[in-house]
Amino acid sequence: MIEVKNLTKFFGAKKAVDDISFQVEKGEILGFLGPNGAGKSTTMRMITGFIPPSAGTAVIGGSDILEDPISARKKIGYLPENAPVYPDMSVFDYLAFCAEIRGFKGPARNLKVEEAIEKCFLPEVRRQTIGTLSKGFKQRVCFAQSIIHDPDYLILDEPTDGLDPNQKHEVRLMIRQMSAAKVIILSTHILDEVDAICTRATIITRGKMVADDTPEKLKERSEIHGAIALTMSDSDSGSFISKMEQVSGVKTARLIEEDGSLFKVRLFPESSGQPIVDPVMSALSEHSYTPRSFFVEQGRLDEVFRKITDTK
Repeated sequence: MIEVKNLTKFFGAKKAVDDISFQVEKGEILGFLGPNGAGKSTTMRMITGFIPPSAGTAVIGGSDILEDPISARKKIGYLPENAPVYPDMSVFDYLAFCAEIRGFKGPARNLKVEEAIEKCFLPEVRRQTIGTLSKGFKQRVCFAQSIIHDPDYLILDEPTDGLDPNQKHEVRLMIRQMSAAKVIILSTHILDEVDAICTRATIITRGKMVADDTPEKLKERSEIHGAIALTMSDSDSGSFISKMEQVSGVKTARLIEEDGSLFKVRLFPESSGQPIVDPVMSALSEHSYTPRSFFVEQGRLDEVFRKITDTK
């Protein structure tokens, strides 16, 4: 596992990371979330040994990053922020250089390079100079160096930054496939990414950890979790809302949108997550209402994120 113990970092008088602790085990993909300046990248740099903590430590597969840094770093694949690469090297030469640093020589080195090029969708630019690549390709080259030695522990800082939607899908699929045999931490500001691939999400703001749970459990904190969204037509919105507010278990009904004969209403349960599907369906049938659409809200991660990280 990766075990983070009371990590703290000061830059002068500013406390960028404030006593953060968590564990990530094999098979987990931990999404590390927070607004800009929250301390995400600083935390990941301390976990990888890129910068020293002011207090606390991180243990990577039993190796303390402070007491045994070489052993810890050997186990880590690290994709830093902004994909730092050597612009004057070709993709192949750069990855061969990275493989040699990781201890691979001769045919074994070339095999690792070819595997990384294939996994990261780089065949078409293998001989191209990195400085001439687009931001998305540079990101993929940096991702390739992070997995070239097949590490057990992956630390990925914004892994899909700069990629187009198709490339993002491929990288997310690759991360999911690798997760069964690895421990993965990834920072992201893309909440859809957390929903798509993460098994847990940790949220920090102003250097403090304020949430640590599965995406599903976090969405249960959403105001709309368990609410029912309905689209109706050829009905009076006021009368419909009045009738729905009399349904057992429904706390309130809100008009979301009205456009001509169409209107959308959201029905909120008396307590978050309380099932109200059956009584609502019965009421619709009783009053001869036929909804154009009927949807049970699972909750919205972006709403929960804003609520948790709002420091105003």
